[in-house]
Amino acid sequence: MQLEGKVALITGAASGIGLEIARHFAREGAKVGIADLNLAAAQTAAESIKHDYGGAAVAIGMDVTDETQVEAGVERLAELYDGIDVLVSNAGIQIIDALVDLSLGQWKKLLAIHLDGAFLTTRATMRDMIRTGRGGTILYMGSVHSHEASPLKAPYVTAKHGLLGLAKVVAKEGAAHGIRANVLCPGFVRTPLVDQQLPEQAKELGISEQDVIRTVMLKDTVDGEFTTTDDVARVAVFLAAFPTAALTGQSITISHGWHMQ
Repeated sequence: MQLEGKVALITGAASGIGLEIARHFAREGAKVGIADLNLAAAQTAAESIKHDYGGAAVAIGMDVTDETQVEAGVERLAELYDGIDVLVSNAGIQIIDALVDLSLGQWKKLLAIHLDGAFLTTRATMRDMIRTGRGGTILYMGSVHSHEASPLKAPYVTAKHGLLGLAKVVAKEGAAHGIRANVLCPGFVRTPLVDQQLPEQAKELGISEQDVIRTVMLKDTVDGEFTTTDDVARVAVFLAAFPTAALTGQSITISHGWHMQ
């Protein structure tokens, strides 16, 4: 198993991509911390992972924008399993609105979850990785929108671009301690977050939801297919298990050819 003996903290892991990554990590032998704003959902996810894979999983209630909650959650997981080896900073939201109609509150809310959350969880887990001397891997959930832009997504595109810069700094500062950092950049994944966007974009663009899928979301893929949570989780396992700094400070696009570097 590729992650045997590793301890992973995954934020936003009670559902969607985060949960799929947690399942794949557990299948590969990792002990997983399911961190989520919804503690009840995190507990359900942790129990399902223990039942399905017989591994170790613990639910952690965490608002990633709350410094106290992040510090406490990281400390709890590190104490429970003797350190943390992998962070997957996955928690995020989406807001669909034209830039000229976007409120400052909406802008700050999205950036706080994506960027403040990434910073706080990174700082806490890096400190633990340095303390244990084991090094580790930090993975950020970016997006094709870390490289591209779309209408109606100003704060999201800004945040996802920002994660590239954070990963590069972590790769530089973490190298001396054996800490690597990379960014996963999926295309459109059919999760509740994307399903929520369909009527919003259809309304804003004046087209049907099916036309949003066909002419907006998947028009530049090579096969007209959504990226799947399984696609993303497989790449996350690969990067979490990669043993050297040959892969650090990089972004890996998982998009059925939508974005090609």
